[in-house]
Amino acid sequence: MFSWPTNYDSCYTLAGVISREGVGLHSGEKTRVSISPYDKEGYYVSFRENPKEIFKLTQDLIGSTMLCTAVKLGGRNLYTIEHLLSSMAGCGLSYIHIEVDGKEIPLLDGSAIQWVRSFEEVGIKKVLKPDNFFREINKSIILNKEGSVIAATPSEKTEIISTISFSYKAIGNQTFVIDLNPKTFVEMIAPARTFGFKDQFQELSELGLIKGGNLENALVCDGDGWVNPPLRFDNEPIRHKILDLIGDLALVGLPKAQILVYKGSHSLNALLASSLKNQLYL
Repeated sequence: MFSWPTNYDSCYTLAGVISREGVGLHSGEKTRVSISPYDKEGYYVSFRENPKEIFKLTQDLIGSTMLCTAVKLGGRNLYTIEHLLSSMAGCGLSYIHIEVDGKEIPLLDGSAIQWVRSFEEVGIKKVLKPDNFFREINKSIILNKEGSVIAATPSEKTEIISTISFSYKAIGNQTFVIDLNPKTFVEMIAPARTFGFKDQFQELSELGLIKGGNLENALVCDGDGWVNPPLRFDNEPIRHKILDLIGDLALVGLPKAQILVYKGSHSLNALLASSLKNQLYL
């Protein structure tokens, strides 16, 4: 049986090549990715029609953060990268090449667990730790935006304390605390699916979004309950918020820090990632 490490003392890459296909959350179009080990640290992307043009994913390439995280690669955008990045960063993986056939990463079941299971299929192997792997921060960061707050303070481990508050009774107020490592990520965070609200679907559809969202790849909240139960966890929404946070921090590297989040979002996560980048790479 595959066993994930209980710390980030070592870095790993894939021991083989995996391929997955599915629809994109917002485009609704079929997309395919092939993920393989690479000889350079970090995460690299190429597109199938031009495989020789390879981009290293960095925080500077982050573009839109509206309901997903996108990166600007040359003259095009690659959307909804956060779940795949979360699976790789959460599992302690680097030295990865991603070939994409499409403009969005497949949503799969709306969580990160199918990516994790694909990693387990091919196995992992130890590699040299990148410079930004599990780095210490030397001072606290506190940021706020439109009533939301995110903070990071120095620590010997990565601990995340996150809270959400929604008027929908099915969600309400939720808080989750996790001492993050590959094992806890896989067991407690990776299975948590993205979620949305039935009363917002029309508005988002008119904006050209969530064309690929359905009851198989997203939890749908209908006020007092869920359209498509059962939940995998009683507090699945807050766990998915942490999944997104991990993905949004992946390009600067998960820090040794206690991270506190109140009403997090992709845009708030991006602010913390940029601040961490400025502190870690001065």
